[in-house]
Amino acid sequence: MILTYALTFALAAFGIALILNLIRLFTAPTLTDRILAVDTMTVNAIALIVLYSVRTGSSLNFEAAILFALTGFVATVAYCKYLLRGSIIE
Repeated sequence: MILTYALTFALAAFGIALILNLIRLFTAPTLTDRILAVDTMTVNAIALIVLYSVRTGSSLNFEAAILFALTGFVATVAYCKYLLRGSIIE
């Protein structure tokens, strides 16, 4: 019973955090702040996927969360490298 309340609270908290990150994405003063906002949104989305998976008892969503994490990490690194050097592939 307490797990249901905790999962509901966590889902709500990460949903609110995702909305706040979206607001930060549109109001960020610099491009690096926007990159950090997108990266944080990726982490929050992964947390939402995992919490939903725990709530439903499905293990398939864990694999989706891992793939989303890998894709988000590679995208963040590639975009940062592009900003630093102007090219992704050297």
